[in-house]
Amino acid sequence: MDLLTILVWIVIGGVAGFLASTLVRGGSLGLIGNIVVGILGAVVAGWLLPAVGVGLGSGMLGVVLAATLGAVLVLVVIRIVPR
Repeated sequence: MDLLTILVWIVIGGVAGFLASTLVRGGSLGLIGNIVVGILGAVVAGWLLPAVGVGLGSGMLGVVLAATLGAVLVLVVIRIVPR
C-alpha cells in the first residue's frame, strides 16, 4: 500500500463521512470522526452490498455512493447503541 492509496482512502472517507453526517441528523463527529466513519462505511459497504447482490458500479461515483451508504449505516448503529 503506497501513500497515494492512503490519501485516496482519506479523501473518499472524508467525502462519504461528510455526506453521511448531513443525511443522519446529529451525525457529525468532526473532521477526523467523519473520515473514520467514511472509511468504516466503505469497508461495511464493500462487504455488505455484494453479499445482498447490490452493485453500484466501479467508478469513483459508485465508490463514494457505496461508502456513503455504509457510513450512514455506521452512524445509525452508533446512534442506536447505548454508550
